[in-house]
Formats: sequence, C-alpha cells, structure tokens
Amino acid sequence: MRPFRSTVSLAEARRLLAEAMQPIARTERVALANGAGRVAAADITSAIDVPPFARSAMDGYAVVSSDTQGATDDAPRRLQILERLYTSQLPRLRVAPGACAEIATGAPVPDGADAVVMAEETRQVDSHRVDVLVPARAGQNIGRRGADITAGQVVVRCGETLTPSRVGAVAAIGWAEVDVYLQPRVAVLSTGNEVVEPGAPLGDGQIYDVNRFTLASLIADNGGIPDPRPPARDALDELIAALDACAGADLIVFSGGSSVGERDLVVDLVAARGEMIFHGIAIKPGKPTAFARLGGTPFFGMPGNPTSCLSNAYVFLVPFLRATARLQVREPRTVRVPLRQRIVSAPGRHQFYTVRVVDGAAFPAFKGSGEITSLSQADGYIEIPEEQSVVAEGTVVEVKLF
Repeated sequence: MRPFRSTVSLAEARRLLAEAMQPIARTERVALANGAGRVAAADITSAIDVPPFARSAMDGYAVVSSDTQGATDDAPRRLQILERLYTSQLPRLRVAPGACAEIATGAPVPDGADAVVMAEETRQVDSHRVDVLVPARAGQNIGRRGADITAGQVVVRCGETLTPSRVGAVAAIGWAEVDVYLQPRVAVLSTGNEVVEPGAPLGDGQIYDVNRFTLASLIADNGGIPDPRPPARDALDELIAALDACAGADLIVFSGGSSVGERDLVVDLVAARGEMIFHGIAIKPGKPTAFARLGGTPFFGMPGNPTSCLSNAYVFLVPFLRATARLQVREPRTVRVPLRQRIVSAPGRHQFYTVRVVDGAAFPAFKGSGEITSLSQADGYIEIPEEQSVVAEGTVVEVKLF
C-alpha cells in the first residue's frame, strides 16, 4: 500500500477545478431542429418584424371603431360586409365607414379598419350585413406589426442556451440553422481486472461494469457527448493503450486505479504523463479522487466503488463539465425535513450522505461506497461538515435532491 501523500479539502478541490476549467471555444452550425439545449455561439438577430403585418387576434369583424360607438344589443350598429378574410389571404378592399370585413384569427387586417369586434359581440343579419352589439375601441383585438419582435432585435444572445421558447423565437424570424458551441466529447472507461462488460458471463471474482454506464448517463444529461470505451485491466501496457485511445477527447474520465493499492496504476501513469493537480479529497465517500491535466486535456480519476464514483461525479464532474460546455450551473432542488435516524460521520472528512425522503422525513440510504443502491434507492443527500461527527435523530436537515 502507498498512503496518500496529501489530501485537499472540499473547498480547495473546487477552487482548483474552477481554476483549471476552460469553456469550449469550438463551434458548429446545426439545423434549428437539432438546436434545443445547445448554447448559442453568436447573437441571433432578426431581419424582420414579427408579425410582419397587422393581424387579427380574434375571429370576428374588422371595423372602423367610430362606426360602433353607442352600440348595444337593442340599438346595434349595422355594417356592410365587404369580404371575408382568412389566414395568408391579403385584403382586396379598403374598409370605409359603414363597412367591415369578416376576418379569421391571424388574418391580415385590411386598410381602413382600426379594430376587430369578436364574432360573439355581433349578430349577422344576412350574408352581406352584420349588426355590431358593443362599441369597439381603436386597436382592439389587433396584433400590430412588430408587436412581438422588431427588425434588428437580438432574440438570442451569444452564450444563452436554446430553450424550447428560444428555439421558437428563432423559428419565428425564419432562421433554419444556428451557430452553437460544440458539446465536449468525454472519453470514459472503467479499469480493473475484475470488471466485465454487462451481457458477458461472470467469472470467479468478477463484477459487471457499473461506472462507465452511470458516468456516461450523467455526462449526456449535462451537456457532454459520452465516448464510452471498453474496460482496461490493471496492466501498465493496457492502461497506456487505453489512455492513448482517448486522444482528441475534450475530457477524460477513468474510474478505478486511483487509490493507493499496488495495482492502482492510473494515478502513477497520469502523473508521469501530465500535471497532477490533486490526488485525494478529504470527503466521504470518494476520497481517492484525482484531477490532472494531460497536455491541454483535463483528466478525472474517479474512485472504483460505484457509490463513490457517482457521488463525486455529481459534486465535481458535473459542475466542471457544465462550465466547459458553457451551460449554467444546475442548482439542486432542496427540501428541509427532520432526520428519522441518527447518523455517525467519519471525523475529519466532509461527508455526502444519501437519504430517502418518505412522508416528510429523511431516512439514511447509505450502505457503503461499493453499493450502487446507496444512490439508486436514494432521493438525495445531506452534507455533514468535517467537524461534525453525529447528526442526531430529529435534526432538521437540508436534502439536496437528485
């Protein structure tokens, strides 16, 4: 065994990661249909007014508002119907005093008309005449040209994420393609002689690969493109080949081989090839977490135990990846509930302790670093500072929800 030379605090690990993070600069042009969730790489400016014409906001009649003053059900104002207008149909006639045009929602408002009366506020006399039963005011039920977007207006700014509503705004101004930042490609693999691909038969002392799948899922959900690779055995030549195969990735994530056993070769290999920024964090679970730079490529060495690996991925990898992808930090939802069972924490280490939330209370879910159900059956986690060794039953705790 080779004990950790030193560990960094949670705060120091976060500071070092923030210093090392560089937002991705490469861009690409994609079809608008594929733009949802991507980050705009340039301002998107409208060349047109939206709507490009004044249009009716209701089914009804386009009128001269002064013609309708004083109208009531008993004393209606009778108008002549000049034409019937539907969407995409241009008016042929000007509406003069004493006349109107029947109009559908979204149809262009004819010249001369300054209001639209809803169909429910009229009574048709025959196919050529209609009685207006309420007075209309100028501008009523008309969407003016450019009421939504004006020519020259920026509808999405560089660095903003293309949410569904922003995609809609870009579609409204007629753009079929958008310039976006590339999504970081993340090479991810598990190491260890005992790790076997799911679907293969298990041999003696072997376990199925969990971390590659949990990490790849988390990467895909946070702006990255996972590039999963086959497991690598604890042999220097295999690890070198696996690391070489990750060339070109924007980020590399290995799990396993980052602890202090004689077969934990990943950290030694990475330290020999690049700059080891830290190895070991004073937290539980997940103390054997490493971060390095290989040339210009960030490298995470995650613990091999599934709970430690995924827990630390939420705490460290996700913020780093989202910042690299230029996505906003995703703040977890939290609830404050009483703890229903006493928790004893390891002294000197900041602990992330998983819990279930049932009937308005928190129950411990943590079994151990090697049990994936410590997370899969949990609703979230609480943080226990390093100076605290016990959380008493009944304490109101803040649960950060997954």
